[in-house]
Amino acid sequence: MNNSEQREEKAARRKAGEDATSPGRVFRDAAFAPEMVVIPAGEFLMGSPEDEKYRGEDEGPQHRVVIPAPFALGKYAVTFEEFDHFVRESGHDHEPGDYGWGRGRRPVVDVSWDEAVAYCRWLSEETGHDYRLPTEAEWEYSCRAGTTTPFHFGETISTDQANYDGNCTYGNGREGVYRGKTMKVGRFPANAFGLHEMHGNVWEWCADRYENDAYEKYIDVYPAMVGDLESSRVRVLRGGSCFTNPSFLRSAYRFWYSIDFRLIIFGFRVARTL
Repeated sequence: MNNSEQREEKAARRKAGEDATSPGRVFRDAAFAPEMVVIPAGEFLMGSPEDEKYRGEDEGPQHRVVIPAPFALGKYAVTFEEFDHFVRESGHDHEPGDYGWGRGRRPVVDVSWDEAVAYCRWLSEETGHDYRLPTEAEWEYSCRAGTTTPFHFGETISTDQANYDGNCTYGNGREGVYRGKTMKVGRFPANAFGLHEMHGNVWEWCADRYENDAYEKYIDVYPAMVGDLESSRVRVLRGGSCFTNPSFLRSAYRFWYSIDFRLIIFGFRVARTL
């Protein structure tokens, strides 16, 4: 290889590296892997302001968090199609139930935190890339996508924008429909980062342990994961679900459950280190 060819090869590798971390890039590492979106580096205010309607004490104090490098997050929650493939190929001993709602492109439900982590580990082994659950800070940063309002849609939300209990309202919002089941991923509009259903449809497991006063105790830790498996069996869920009041769909709302607990509305979305 002459000098000119070497320079061209280096330029091509450099361009490929740049493209790999270009914000908004959509990719899939394998046919069976979730579709991913590159999330840009940046910063945001994590938590909710004191005057936000239905704010919980565990949502404060608001604090500045820096996301130092781009990472990737699932364009959608992990689907039955994707999780069922994992069950078949890995021999995993739990096949989640769909409660008669259907499988395929609906988000997988009836999965515990432990099982979400097992899926991420298997996917990492199969693809050679670092898949994991998003940290709580990464999840909220990605959900907000540059916004500071209760929802990335604005001050309120409608059942045209997300799947939740439309008998209830938030702010000046109007009543809508109550579907009473999950909908296929991609059914509702994406946010500015290109992510669908960050509000509603299914609760999404995050990596972090839950503590009511986490924002006071670990303010300098974020966006890294808070806590390891030995420190707590209680983990964070975000986003709300098809069954919940819209106040639970707010970008800052924090929910929690034990790592071995399954529920009809518990699902997850994967992150990937770039």
